[in-house]
Amino acid sequence: MKRVRCPKCDNFILFDETKYKEGQALVFVCNACQKQFSIRLGVSKLRATQQEENKSASPAPEEETSYGFISVVENTFAYRQVLPLKLGDNLIGRRNKGTEVDIPIETNDPSMDRRHCYINVSRNKRGEIIYTLRDNNSLCGTFLNNDILGSKDRVRISDGAIITLGATTIILHDNTEEPEP
Repeated sequence: MKRVRCPKCDNFILFDETKYKEGQALVFVCNACQKQFSIRLGVSKLRATQQEENKSASPAPEEETSYGFISVVENTFAYRQVLPLKLGDNLIGRRNKGTEVDIPIETNDPSMDRRHCYINVSRNKRGEIIYTLRDNNSLCGTFLNNDILGSKDRVRISDGAIITLGATTIILHDNTEEPEP
């Protein structure tokens, strides 16, 4: 089963993609807002555009290194996602049109802010990668292992740290393991 997001209200619609051929156009009507929209099965235009942008932007050698990733735990609001981290501040928040974040999480969780928290990736004096978590004055707060962070707290986190943003849970993975597809 695949999910399609309504472009008007962000509601998900499920359909069985095995019944259709690649390149076939499908028309949907959203149950929530009655918006009619169509999609074409196959390679997503957004992913193709992102890949072209990534190829055109020649990254510095420092950016090619893996700095770890976060995985979003699948729940009622969102499916499982694996999102890479970059060196420096990584602003994490709910994906929304017009909101700039470094790591946009696709979710309908109303308790997750559009600009919820930061994970800073840096190197210490020995060259080891360290991760620091801080809240971005979110309404529902940022929790690390069920403990809420204060507005000025900066907490060092490591591989396997469980972070809760509203009703969405993410797990930090360091750069020693490869992300699962």
